Amino acid sequence: MRMKDIEVDSKGNINLNTKEIPNPCIVVISKNTAKMTELPPFADTIIKTHQGKVVRVKWNEGEDF
Repeated sequence: MRMKDIEVDSKGNINLNTKEIPNPCIVVISKNTAKMTELPPFADTIIKTHQGKVVRVKWNEGEDF
């Protein structure tokens, strides 16, 4: 699984140190849950939602020729 959970405290806050995060990356927050993943060098990243909630993150990877 590519997406890694990010800890959300009891107040709903997340704490991220930008010096420790891989670049480039995305952070997705939905349903009181936060997840992060590094973006691949060549890909389309699709975030699918349903009724205002994230239900899937999909990658369509490729390589330049």
